[in-house]
Amino acid sequence: MTGESSFNPFADAQAQFDRLADLMRLDTATRALLRTPAHEHRLTLPVRLDDGSVEVFNGFRVQHNDARGPAWGGVRFHPQETIDTVRALAMWTTWKTAVVNIPLGGSMGGVVCDPHRLSTAEIERICRAWIRRVAHTIGPRRDVPAPDMMTSSQHMTWMLDEYEALHGDRIPAAITGKTLGAGGSLGRLEAAGYGLVYTLREALKVLGMEPGATTASVQGFGTVAQHAIELYTQIGGTVTCVSSWDPEAGSPVAFRKADGIKLDELRRASDRLGNIDPAKARDLGYEILDGEAWLSQEVEILIPAALEHQITSENVGSISDRVRIIAEGANGPTTPEAEEAITSREIFVIPDILANAGGVTCSYFEQVQSNMNYYWPLSEVLSKLDRTLTAAFVAISDLAGSKSLPMRDAALVIAIDRVATQCKERGWL
Repeated sequence: MTGESSFNPFADAQAQFDRLADLMRLDTATRALLRTPAHEHRLTLPVRLDDGSVEVFNGFRVQHNDARGPAWGGVRFHPQETIDTVRALAMWTTWKTAVVNIPLGGSMGGVVCDPHRLSTAEIERICRAWIRRVAHTIGPRRDVPAPDMMTSSQHMTWMLDEYEALHGDRIPAAITGKTLGAGGSLGRLEAAGYGLVYTLREALKVLGMEPGATTASVQGFGTVAQHAIELYTQIGGTVTCVSSWDPEAGSPVAFRKADGIKLDELRRASDRLGNIDPAKARDLGYEILDGEAWLSQEVEILIPAALEHQITSENVGSISDRVRIIAEGANGPTTPEAEEAITSREIFVIPDILANAGGVTCSYFEQVQSNMNYYWPLSEVLSKLDRTLTAAFVAISDLAGSKSLPMRDAALVIAIDRVATQCKERGWL
C-alpha cells in the first residue's frame, strides 16, 4: 500500500462516515451504532504444511451491520492483511449492499498468508481451518462468505464442503461465489468487472462521451480487472495500459501497448492469480513500466482494480489532465486527501461502493438461486445485474445533481440512510 493514510484504512472509513453523518445530521446513537462493527472475530488457524510442520496463521471475520439482511462479505488471503483493513471493508460492504438496495448487510474476513508460497493442498487446509473457526457465526441467515482478493470459487467450494460437513446438511446458500457444480451462479465470475462497465457506460452517457472514442488504464489484472477490460473492449473502448504484481520482484509492474492491449494474450502470459510474467509480455511486444505508471497514462478513464489506498496525495498529481473518469474497481482505492484534489479537478468518480457492487449483487442472486435450487441462464443473470446497477447509478446521479454533491457523497447518503432507517424500524435506535 502507498500513501499518507494507508496505515489505518478503518480510521479512513470512520472519518468518511463521520463527514457524511455531519452532512445528514445523524443523531448521536445512530452515529455510534453505524461507525463500529457489531461483531469481530480474531482467529488462530493451525495448519499442517506439506513438509509435515505446523504453521499458525492469523485470520479475521468482522460483521459490521445486518439490519437490512444477513451480513455478506468476502474472504481475502493476503500477507499484509490486518484487522483494520477487514473492519474498513466490512463497513464499506454494508454501504455497498445498501446502495444497490439488496437485502444484505456487510461483513469481511481474511487470513494473513501468501498464496504464492503455498501449495494447493495447503491453501485447502487453510480454507477448512478458517471455516471451522467461524462456523458458529456464519450461515445463510447470519453471515455469508464470498471470494475476494486471492480467493476463488474453488476456495469457496472447499469452505462450503467443510461447513456442510460440520452441520450435517446441504446448505448451498451458506457460501457464495462457489463453483457451478456446488451451486454457484452463472455470471458470478464476470459480475464485478461487468458491473463496473455497466456503471461506466452510464457515466459516459452523463458526460456525453462515446465509448469507442475513449481509452483506459487499469491497475490490477485479477478477476475484476480482466472482466472489466473484456466488456469495456466489447463496447468499443481501448485499454492501453495494465498493471499487475510481480512476485519475483515483490512489486507491481505495468504493461503498455499504445494501440491497445490484447486480453487473451495477457491472460496466457499470467498465472492463476493474475500476475503477468514480464518476460512473456516483453516477448509479446509490451513496454514494461514501473508499477505506478498506470496512473499517469494519457487516457480518458482510470480503473483502479487492485488494492485500497493506491491514489494518494503523493501521486494524485501524476494523473493526466486528459482523465475524465475514475471508476473504482477496488475497495477504497482513493485516500481522502487525494479525493479533494480529484474533486477540485472535476474528474467524474464512480465510487467503489457502486462501481464494484456487481460481485455482491450477483452473490445475492446466487443465494436466491441456491435457496430455490433453481438456476437462471447467464443472460438472465447479466440482465438482472445490469438493471440493478443501472438503477443504482441513476438514483445516485440524480441525487448528486439535485443536491450538488460528488457521486461518492450521494452514494453514501443513500446507503447510510437506508441502513439507519432499517435500524430505527427494528427498534434498535
